[in-house]
Amino acid sequence: MHNQRLTQDGYAVSMLSTPAPGALEAVRQFVNTLDVETGVDQIDDRDGLRVWLVAYELVSDATPTARDLRRAIDLREALREAMAANHDRSDLPAEVRTVLDAGAKHADLSVEFTPDRGWRTTARARGVDGALGELLSAVVEAMADGSWRRLKVCADDQCRWAFYDTSRAVTGKWCSMQVCGNRAKQQAWRERQR
Repeated sequence: MHNQRLTQDGYAVSMLSTPAPGALEAVRQFVNTLDVETGVDQIDDRDGLRVWLVAYELVSDATPTARDLRRAIDLREALREAMAANHDRSDLPAEVRTVLDAGAKHADLSVEFTPDRGWRTTARARGVDGALGELLSAVVEAMADGSWRRLKVCADDQCRWAFYDTSRAVTGKWCSMQVCGNRAKQQAWRERQR
């Protein structure tokens, strides 16, 4: 994995942003398998999906089908939209909920209660469905502990890079203030000058 990516306008953006806590980091990295700005997609084929899932230790070995690949890509984009809703805490669109619900069903997510009066979700499915279920399990647990609201996508529609918002008030908008934030401020300045 690279330490930075180039935007279309030639800026280098560090990909070493603050990692999300625990298993939520894999969710952030999963969404970032597609660099919206450059169009580079790490999971654009079945082998790419297999390599990514093995690298993140979600499966030890898998042979994804074309259907698995479609589900993974649909889940990634649903998660991106769910993260976008974290900016203003808006409701999740119906189509996003449908994809997330389908992923949970395919993964056969279940709840287990722990001796310390807690709980955890686990995916009972194996293979790619189970691996995607582990990502959804991390989302569910992050929703419960409050860390999910900090996982966002860059407000720059050209970028949409997933980042973990470490701002005190949880008001971060851009993956990089130096690049995307600066670009937005320049655009606003140009519009005011007109």
